[in-house]
Amino acid sequence: MSASSGLPEPILDRVDAAISDSFPASDPPSWTLGSTQPQAAEREAWLRGPIDGVNPYLMPAAHALIQAGEDLHRAAESLTTEELWEKTGGAASLGFHLTHIPGTIDRLLTYARGEMLSDNQLKALKRESDPGKSSTATDLLQEIAATVGRALTQIRNTPEEDLLQPREVGRKRLPSTVLGLISHAAEHTQRHTGQVITTAKILRGLRRGGR
Repeated sequence: MSASSGLPEPILDRVDAAISDSFPASDPPSWTLGSTQPQAAEREAWLRGPIDGVNPYLMPAAHALIQAGEDLHRAAESLTTEELWEKTGGAASLGFHLTHIPGTIDRLLTYARGEMLSDNQLKALKRESDPGKSSTATDLLQEIAATVGRALTQIRNTPEEDLLQPREVGRKRLPSTVLGLISHAAEHTQRHTGQVITTAKILRGLRRGGR
């Protein structure tokens, strides 16, 4: 019996196992209902409490971007340049994902500000499909960290009364809102983060098995 929860240990073990399956982005999972609670810095970002200066409506997006940045660092920091650009099973390389993530955040938040993409942003978008193989994991992770930092600054500076303001996306000027674009920036980032984590695990498994 756990003194902190009053539940039998076998039940808590099953809860912990279910949590491990439910939150694969953390390896090992950083959220647990077991008898030993993790320190705040070890918890998923969304369980660390509010972020100073962030509107509650934008808090989930801010938490998601922070968590993605941390998960990407853990997943990719030890990869060699060769592993970074390898296309495992024909899938996109980790280098592509790590290049695409900050580029997409930058573009979506540009639209959220009511601006259209600059020539430099359009050139960067073209380079994402063929980024070359000179960048290292450190290079790409530093750019992601800087982009997340800029995104959090923009989120903090976004007034609540602007969240439902209409915005246009792309050359076709498709309809969205400030809130929709910020939310999609976070959702899209987490989607690619999951792909990075899975692909990196496969690469490490191949490395251990000698391919």
